Amino acid sequence: MSELAFEQLPNKAYIDNKLLERGFNTMPNIKPVSELRNYGEVLRDVAVGAPVFLTKNGHGRYAVLDIEEYKEYEKMLALKTLMAELDEGRRSGEENGWLDAGTVRDQIKERYRG
Repeated sequence: MSELAFEQLPNKAYIDNKLLERGFNTMPNIKPVSELRNYGEVLRDVAVGAPVFLTKNGHGRYAVLDIEEYKEYEKMLALKTLMAELDEGRRSGEENGWLDAGTVRDQIKERYRG
């Protein structure tokens, strides 16, 4: 099994370059929350790769994302969680010894018995 740590995922510079290649602007679109009075204009500025950041009293408070971008964000969080759990399991196996498949199967059955 190949090992891939979360830190090995593409960094921000790589992602910015890929976005630029696809025509996305990487400059943040920042607006005061008061501009939500004209929410249609704010929403027109939202696109995949181009969220709108809303400020309140001069400080970042909210981000408005395209739903597709939000779904990708959720996938990245799930991937990060999975990678952390896999890394923890690998470390545990190396430190405490590995379990055979039968033992794992029995533990899963016991855990999820209704």
